[in-house]
Amino acid sequence: MNKVNHIAIIMDGNGRWGKQKAKNRNFGHQNGVKVIEKIVQASIKLKIPILTFYTFSSENWKRPKKEIGFLFNLIKYYFTKEINNLVKNSIKINIIGNIKPLPKNVKICLINSMKKTKKCNKILVNLAINYGSQNEIIETIKKIYKNKIPINIKNFEKNLYTKNIDNPDILIRTGGKKRLSNFLLWQMAYTEVYFVNKLWPDFKINDYTKIINNFKKVKRNYGNI
Repeated sequence: MNKVNHIAIIMDGNGRWGKQKAKNRNFGHQNGVKVIEKIVQASIKLKIPILTFYTFSSENWKRPKKEIGFLFNLIKYYFTKEINNLVKNSIKINIIGNIKPLPKNVKICLINSMKKTKKCNKILVNLAINYGSQNEIIETIKKIYKNKIPINIKNFEKNLYTKNIDNPDILIRTGGKKRLSNFLLWQMAYTEVYFVNKLWPDFKINDYTKIINNFKKVKRNYGNI
């Protein structure tokens, strides 16, 4: 039976869900946060040590400015409001991606959240913010070249945003789309991929556990017979 160490999630469908409910896209994002909380708590119970959520891609800057502003305000509001609960529940927060272009108050909030939860050890929650895997790979190559490091898989992985973190065992993408969208391309070389037709706010714990149970039974050959 396969052990699950790391689950990566592309939370697609918030905006469409909001519109389906005769609301706006931001209403979908608000409800999407509630699902994240449920998935994190379920993962703690299931003893899954690492989660990575695709929170804001480097391509998401193309969205309307009002929506981008709302997303960043939602991130700031959540971590300001919930930081004590995160520490209490021993949830460690880590950010992967280039946060330099983010609004200053959001950057400060994220950095503080990482500092305050750095000793937490029940689960590691990675948030991919202003993240794009192609950029990550290019920046990694630049670092290796600049520092004259021997080029091999081990050294390459040491210079990724996800250094010292196990690669994902499972990728879940909600929303009905069947693509990776520039997410953890290097890290998901051997990841089992599950595409779900439900929009993210409709994704249930039962859907989550079904995927995990399916993965545990999958025969993983890694090129072998």
